[in-house]
Amino acid sequence: MELVAADIDNYESIKSAFSGAYGAYAVTFFWEHFSPEKEASQAKSIARAAKETGLNHIIWSTLEDTRNWIPLDDNRMPTLGDKYKVPHFDSKGESNKFFTEQGVPVTFLLTSFYWDNFIYFGMGPKKGTDGKLLLTIPMGDKKLPGIAAVDIGKCAYGIFKKGNEFIGKTVGISGGHLTGKQMADTFTKELGQEVVYNSVPFDMYRSFGFPGAEDLGNMFQFKHDFENYFTGARNLEFSKSLNPSLKSFDDWLKENKANIPLE
Repeated sequence: MELVAADIDNYESIKSAFSGAYGAYAVTFFWEHFSPEKEASQAKSIARAAKETGLNHIIWSTLEDTRNWIPLDDNRMPTLGDKYKVPHFDSKGESNKFFTEQGVPVTFLLTSFYWDNFIYFGMGPKKGTDGKLLLTIPMGDKKLPGIAAVDIGKCAYGIFKKGNEFIGKTVGISGGHLTGKQMADTFTKELGQEVVYNSVPFDMYRSFGFPGAEDLGNMFQFKHDFENYFTGARNLEFSKSLNPSLKSFDDWLKENKANIPLE
């Protein structure tokens, strides 16, 4: 095995990294720059490099273009940047076309909420004014598909092992579909102190003011309002068939509870 570094903003660098490889699992990181246009440019370069280097299989880590469910003129959810409802979803979904246009052997992989966000993204339980730990997620009583980040790569590997079976197809993965209360109850059990689910309204979450708050508020609203579709597109048994060691939320939290910052 050879580890090769690449600059995702440099086409020649991506092309060099792909050269000689059987396939590639490609994912972009919106939160580094908060630019849907930059993310689309990166995806376009990835698709072009996959074509130029003759990859046998590329897995594109994508998400739904939410505008197919909530048009820009739909006032149920604010439009962001004049062009998007959920920018970090829409830019990935919109970029699917680059892979189709290039005619590369692609699998579109729909991922789920990373449970690792509770460690690294500031989404873990935080102390409220009364000192109690609050898990603040605007999901009401709806289920949120989630997954351990480490399992995404394992599922992608499972897709590669299936050969051509999923080329040209869209598949979704998840390690569990849990309500906010269920996650809070699991936190309570594993942390040894009460964690209360704090289901705030979408507008309140959007107003929190941290970078990306509006985007994430819209994201949670999309997952809430279209729960049946969103969970249905991320089948647990299918995910386990790709990755038999798939972790549940309980498994993940047991392993990672010491790493979650409690404020």
